[in-house]
Amino acid sequence: MRNEGGYLSADEIRRVHEESLRILAEVGVRVYGELAPPVLAAAGAEITRAADAGDRAEGGDPGGPEGFVLVKMAPELVDRAMALAPRSFVFGARNPVHDFAVPSPVTRFAMDGTAAFARDFATGERRYGRKQDTVDAMRVFGQCDLTVMGWPPVAAADKPVASRPLHEFAAMLTSLSKHGQHELHRRDQARYLGEMLEALAGGKEAARERHLASLVYCPVAPLVHDGEMLDAYLEMGEWDVPVTMMPMPVPGTTGPASLLGNIALANAEALSAIVIFQLAHPGRPVQYGSAVGTMDFRSGGFLAGTPEMGIMSGALTSMGRHYGLPTIAAGCATDAHDTGPEACIEKLLTMLPPIAAGADIVVGYGELDGDQTLVLEQILVDNELAHLALRLVDGVDGREGAELFDDIAEVGPGGNFLAMPASRRAARSGEFHEPRLISRAPYEAWQTAGRPSMYTRARARVEEILAGPVVDPVAPEVQAAIDAILARADAELHEEA
Repeated sequence: MRNEGGYLSADEIRRVHEESLRILAEVGVRVYGELAPPVLAAAGAEITRAADAGDRAEGGDPGGPEGFVLVKMAPELVDRAMALAPRSFVFGARNPVHDFAVPSPVTRFAMDGTAAFARDFATGERRYGRKQDTVDAMRVFGQCDLTVMGWPPVAAADKPVASRPLHEFAAMLTSLSKHGQHELHRRDQARYLGEMLEALAGGKEAARERHLASLVYCPVAPLVHDGEMLDAYLEMGEWDVPVTMMPMPVPGTTGPASLLGNIALANAEALSAIVIFQLAHPGRPVQYGSAVGTMDFRSGGFLAGTPEMGIMSGALTSMGRHYGLPTIAAGCATDAHDTGPEACIEKLLTMLPPIAAGADIVVGYGELDGDQTLVLEQILVDNELAHLALRLVDGVDGREGAELFDDIAEVGPGGNFLAMPASRRAARSGEFHEPRLISRAPYEAWQTAGRPSMYTRARARVEEILAGPVVDPVAPEVQAAIDAILARADAELHEEA
């Protein structure tokens, strides 16, 4: 029996949905950029043109990139747009054996993304991330059996700002043969990403069909759609690139100071984004997600590894399932500054709720410090924790005959079951999980082996992976094509003033 928990009752799901519709109809969302406002206006949304005095000079176009429109969406418009969203699709992979169809009957996992820092594997130094860190992390991540979606785990501080996300995309997609997801920051980056996807897939139609990469879209809480990012993502509709909605309001700062209110706001932001993408490109694949956190009420800082974060992730997963959409949720998160018990406790605490709620994908492998520091060993430790969490949620095998009454009758009072065939089968049944990094050796054997821990075993495995051959390398001509695209992007894109 699977131990499912939705974290919202049927009545609470109804209340969140109705409150989100009320937010969109009465409060509205602020939409920047050039491409979305005409689409929304043509669909019948209530548009109020305004100008952000802090962002634009007087006399500019309020519908242009420096201005915004206030958009109110009637429930009928939301329903109409939501009906256009596909309820299933496939996250393609460079190696098709790793294709991942959603919705999925099982939860699988994604890398965490774009932290500022990495812990240098050789020196232990905490430093700014580099492109090579994504290459190394993807090689380790690709060897984890529960993973289906890569994210570039660090920002590539060694690459030009204007083309940086393209380098991050390229490092991920050429070093990992599973699906890759990331973000664009500007509209002028879109065409280069489209060209890279064509090079990887073998042409534009193949890129549209295979969905080798997707985009993660985070509205700016509360209720704002960034113009450059939104325009870039609408441009990528030409390649039918799937979009994952990932609202990030935090109770008491960028969201209302209650869990239910914050869930309703996050849901409204996700719905508003889906409306925009479906009106612009009906049937474009979308995924419902969230990456909420909480506030440290003493310092005002952001917290990721709290029980309340896990509860909201589970609740928002329930909302996505209510709409019948593929779901993704942040989890496996920690605020610990170092590896060890605190990190493992918080990661388990935050991954269990979305798994129990039925999320297709949980994001969070490999990072500490509120998702700001990549640690390669943590990728493998998180895979171990994910196995434990999945086993907890899977519960008891309740199939007919699993009671094993005949065994009980044969052994009788005072006997033992060691010699029973069912005991031998149980060792390989999956009902009794066998960890890979956790030691269950007797004390003397453990001490003789040098007192290994999950982390020492993980480090040895990372060393083995990085010293070994690259798995599923891209063809040399494809790598050359991507390198040429990046060189043009570096030369042609310039940092904005």
